[in-house]
Amino acid sequence: MNNTKLEIAFGEYDRTRILADGTVKIDGVDATFHSNPIVTEVFEGMIRKHAFDVSELGMTYFLRTMDFEEPPFIAIPVFPNRCFRHSAIYINKASGIKTPNDLVGKTIGEFAVYGHDAGVWPKGILSDDYGVTPDQCRWIVGTLDWPLKPIDFIPHPHPANVEVEQAPEETDLGEMLKQGEIDALIAADVPKCVLEKSPKVAHLFEDYEAIERAYYQRTGIFPIMHVVVVRKELALERPEVVKAVYKGFCDAKDAVREQYKKGMIFNNMATMMPWFSKLVNEDRTLLGDDWWPYGLEANRKAVDTFLRYHFEQGLSKRRLTCEDIFVPELLGT
Repeated sequence: MNNTKLEIAFGEYDRTRILADGTVKIDGVDATFHSNPIVTEVFEGMIRKHAFDVSELGMTYFLRTMDFEEPPFIAIPVFPNRCFRHSAIYINKASGIKTPNDLVGKTIGEFAVYGHDAGVWPKGILSDDYGVTPDQCRWIVGTLDWPLKPIDFIPHPHPANVEVEQAPEETDLGEMLKQGEIDALIAADVPKCVLEKSPKVAHLFEDYEAIERAYYQRTGIFPIMHVVVVRKELALERPEVVKAVYKGFCDAKDAVREQYKKGMIFNNMATMMPWFSKLVNEDRTLLGDDWWPYGLEANRKAVDTFLRYHFEQGLSKRRLTCEDIFVPELLGT
């Protein structure tokens, strides 16, 4: 029997690269892989043109398509991009912001779109843990350090009681933060002024790693940024192929995990990062031996929390559940 031909797209990660180079195969699939260092261009190709059969999408990008008249995609529980996001909140030191509650009444920049994946999580955490809600702040949406193509292929909702302004084209929110034109910034990418250690800016949570580790210990949530989706017709017509795709992504991620674990024997000399083995050991101690899990069971709380935040922040028309967004055959994973 001939293999099923699939077009598969994702960002450039260690956990996907070994699929693209053929080290790990997807059983029964003849895949052509696509990637882009600007991952939103992968998103655009999938959403605007349905250019791929299987694609990584930002969680918010995917969830916004669920409000289309005919939602075109359904997800598999593969999460190629995830990151703790207390560290995504930056402040201008002259703004008077010392604690999360000091954000009330301030002007906050947000990267790319109102409610980008790395913005949904901090806003939800600020609301849950500190009582600071988006309507208590003013928001300016823009880009960082280099021009970003307009994200005009998804809806841009926000609640009527939340003040949101689009920054002029090619505005640099990082520079605005440095100059005090905005008081704070929430962004997936690290602004240049932070990378260059400008004395004018700082993280809201200075000891963010300790706070993020404590957050995981308290909640069990490793925040999810991106998910893998398939075209609905593929899921309906070829569920066995979708299961094989899911297994292929799992096999690739697990293979990389094993590389890092086995690499500890040799102090991970293949990685140009001092004390990398110590970090791997610390992460395994906190997060478990599968510190980057796929499947729904290990991620249900994180996914459901994101779905709640997405609805509470006015980005979804209804409160979605895991059963609404994932391929039924993979709900038990």
